[in-house]
Amino acid sequence: MPFTTQRFQRRAFLRGTGVALALPWLESLAEGRQSPLPRRFCAVYFPYGIVDRQPGTPAAEWNWFPSSPGRNYQFNRSLAPLEALRSDLTVLGGLSHPKGRNMGGHDTADTWLTAAELKEGHLDNTVSVDQLAALHIGEETRYPSLVLSSDGGVGEPTRASTLSFTRTGQPVPADNRPGPVFERLFGLDDRSLEARRVSLDRSRSMLDLVLGHSHSLRSGLANHDKVKLDEYLESVRQIERRVERSRRWLEVPKPSVSASGLRLEADDTTPAELIRTMYDLIYLAFRTDSTRLATYQIGNMNGATSIAGKFPQLLGLSDNMHKLAHDARKGDAGAEPLGRWDTFLTRQFAYFLDRLKNTPEGDGTLLDRTVVLYGSSNSQTHVNLNYPLVLAGGRGLGFGHGRYLRFGDDAPMANLFVTILGSLGLPVEGFADSSGPLEQVLA
Repeated sequence: MPFTTQRFQRRAFLRGTGVALALPWLESLAEGRQSPLPRRFCAVYFPYGIVDRQPGTPAAEWNWFPSSPGRNYQFNRSLAPLEALRSDLTVLGGLSHPKGRNMGGHDTADTWLTAAELKEGHLDNTVSVDQLAALHIGEETRYPSLVLSSDGGVGEPTRASTLSFTRTGQPVPADNRPGPVFERLFGLDDRSLEARRVSLDRSRSMLDLVLGHSHSLRSGLANHDKVKLDEYLESVRQIERRVERSRRWLEVPKPSVSASGLRLEADDTTPAELIRTMYDLIYLAFRTDSTRLATYQIGNMNGATSIAGKFPQLLGLSDNMHKLAHDARKGDAGAEPLGRWDTFLTRQFAYFLDRLKNTPEGDGTLLDRTVVLYGSSNSQTHVNLNYPLVLAGGRGLGFGHGRYLRFGDDAPMANLFVTILGSLGLPVEGFADSSGPLEQVLA
């Protein structure tokens, strides 16, 4: 689809000597409400839960949740790195997914952004909140969303290595190598414009051929094979949509971004560098308006095979993620190692929020128009209640902060999703098992 007049109104260009350069959002070029500032959403997940000991006990200093709700709450050690950002965030307690409360403790990462249900050992997942948003606002940017994880790929059902799921519930593969992610977002393609166009045309022809043959094959299949074929066809259609998007953006140069200071070689052997670089990539993608939606799964829930599971040990802590979480439930002695891991993760998250907050945009900052959700689907390992959650940013989108809000254990987390989607401009009345918006988080 060629660029329309409306698209040119939304995104200005400088043209000359055969080159088109995309401009950042410029206030003086905005025409009333025709060129609004972007609205963004980012979700970051960590597995296995947090320290949650009885207040007044020595181990309670490592508790993730503050002691009492309200504006005068005090951070314990696990969230202490967020102190300087308290006016830009809200700690949320009590929320969970009703359909996940009786699921296995390792089964809920898949449903953190979907609120779907595991039935009789089988998960029929549904669309994640970020991918639903991508269907509406993803067309405004070169990439509909950025999907990252430390483990990469899709993992396996109930042990997914991605937080993002399509409208048919299929997992969206996550990238876990910073170098290729940077290259995809900002790298140059040495091929000529015509060569790239020919390549995309060839890809589209091949996809048309595959879809045509698959549809003719479907009528002769048994029902269970039709389900498998439909899943395959959805994957093909995803590729088809990516090809069409590439065609639309073919003549728009990628933003020029320096890789200086980025640890693009970071991998699962250097967890501190990897996690921070993933945050840097999300920040750069948002700052350049390459995408407005991002998810990052710091570790999946497959304790046996997760390459991210060893991160705490590489940082000098006593055990892997899974064992730290289990040991923290056995007694006070286990609280400190998990608390130190929680504190490490919080420090990286604070770094990300600080970068967003210190980047001006319009009459505010990048953080003011970015809603960031951080947390887990376990309070303690295998306990699918009282999800530890931090909601940050979005002041320019209607959110109010500086509080610890504690909801009843029956409150569906999907209510928060309804509110987030509304802040992004999506006219939704509900999401999954929501009962309405979570108005308490608004200003």
